[in-house]
Amino acid sequence: MELQGKAALVTGAAMGIGRAIAERMVAEGAQVLLCDVVDDLGEQAASEIRGAGGHAAYLHLDVTNPQAHAIAVAHAEALFGWLDIAVNNAGISGEFRKTAEHTPETWRQVIDINLSGVFLGVRAQIPALLRRGGGSIVNISSILGQVGHPDLAPYVAAKHGVVGLTRTVALEYGRQRVRCNAVGPGFIWTRLIDNVPEEGRRGLAELHALDRLGEAREVAELVSFLASDRASFLTGNYYAADGGYLSR
Repeated sequence: MELQGKAALVTGAAMGIGRAIAERMVAEGAQVLLCDVVDDLGEQAASEIRGAGGHAAYLHLDVTNPQAHAIAVAHAEALFGWLDIAVNNAGISGEFRKTAEHTPETWRQVIDINLSGVFLGVRAQIPALLRRGGGSIVNISSILGQVGHPDLAPYVAAKHGVVGLTRTVALEYGRQRVRCNAVGPGFIWTRLIDNVPEEGRRGLAELHALDRLGEAREVAELVSFLASDRASFLTGNYYAADGGYLSR
């Protein structure tokens, strides 16, 4: 129960990695506000967590809307009394196109959600953590926050940006006991992977030293650790949960 008595906010929490993070944190004793735009799945996730005896609630949150972040933070503080942990996980892959084939609109959509959405999140979350006397922010980047990838220029740029933003926040607020770290998942078995043909999944698995895809719960374990007091001397870092992908 490493997070007993802690209050957390997780974006993109209706499914996949975000839901696994919320479930792991509840299992460690936290109260969690799940946020997403997929309301039916978000409500279902929160309901199932409560049904298993956990403390969870759901709130609609469009991460591109600055006011929505302020509302989410205020909602968490109203529900739980304070905020200790924020996980900025919401993101999209965007369209697969060569760089010169992207339009300003396809570029902007990915950047708005994957990078600006994280900035707007930490911007709203930091004052609440300061009111609490400190806390932990974990931003979900990607293995593509460290390397390039064909046909995904907006996504790669955004995820690199998340790492830079994370390190800057850590430097700015460390003396006020706010820690900020980034996690970079490899290819994780989620609903998106379900739509990939078997041959394609095999090819993705072979890119990892462990020769398999990751599971959302494995990313959630790392995020939960970074949010806990066991990681009290860790800030401003990027941690890959990638099965050895970046060791290639």
